[in-house]
Amino acid sequence: MSTTASVSASELAVRCIRIMADGERSDFEAVVHPDAVNREGDVEPPECRVGGPAGYYATALWLRTAFADLAYEIHHVVANGNLVAIHSTMSGRHVAPFAVYTTAGVDTVFPPTGKTFAITQSHWLRVEDGKVIEHWANRDDLGQAKQLGWVPPTPVYLFRMARAKSRAKRAA
Repeated sequence: MSTTASVSASELAVRCIRIMADGERSDFEAVVHPDAVNREGDVEPPECRVGGPAGYYATALWLRTAFADLAYEIHHVVANGNLVAIHSTMSGRHVAPFAVYTTAGVDTVFPPTGKTFAITQSHWLRVEDGKVIEHWANRDDLGQAKQLGWVPPTPVYLFRMARAKSRAKRAA
């Protein structure tokens, strides 16, 4: 019997959210199902769009690269069978370019501002065979954008965004 088999769906879902901030690849292997799907992957880099622990870990690295001191404060957890809803606050400091993607490639790049943010999120996770197999999220993206100075953008920041997007496209 694996260690995650004795863990409740709620505990497993909370662990999956928390390891986004500081978990190792092995942590993702322990809690994420090999067939897991992240329904938020469409705006993430291509390496995040793969299924299973590899995709979830790539998402964590994408977030950690852009946001230092990444943390999740869990406020409420509600479970109904194998579906778990988590209300949380994600916080961090914007220290590196943060790129948002479409299926065609890089869409927008936000150069680092050095500013901190704290935004509420709700995560919905489905558990199967003792591991997370599906994830959806609702985030306060506008609140994050305002806190980090992305909106309303200054002319100088718009120029920095265009330059960062050009660099990201060349790197891809």
